[in-house]
Amino acid sequence: QVRLVESGGGLVQPGGALRLSCETSAIRFSLNTMAWYRQAPGKQRERVARITIRDNINYADSVQGRFTISRDNGKGTLYLQMSSLKPEDTAVYFCNTDPPSRIWGQGTQVTVSS
Repeated sequence: QVRLVESGGGLVQPGGALRLSCETSAIRFSLNTMAWYRQAPGKQRERVARITIRDNINYADSVQGRFTISRDNGKGTLYLQMSSLKPEDTAVYFCNTDPPSRIWGQGTQVTVSS
């Protein structure tokens, strides 16, 4: 059964940093392009970063230069290092394949506030 388990979120002040992790199972992780998505209250879910099986990386303009996506194929784990966080980064963050499968994890809440 496919499982996506995000962790590492929390409350952080503007300018702070967080590292998110996504542990996966049963999705043939090393053979999939993976991505981080986020959904802020009242907004549609958006993709913020993606990484291909060859480690080609793309970021949304809003996070370029502040977020870093990486993957550990041996562990089946996806990471998102976030720095210089802004209040507009507040959202629930999810990982999934890209394009996304119909199965989503519970996400991890990131709140950026003073």
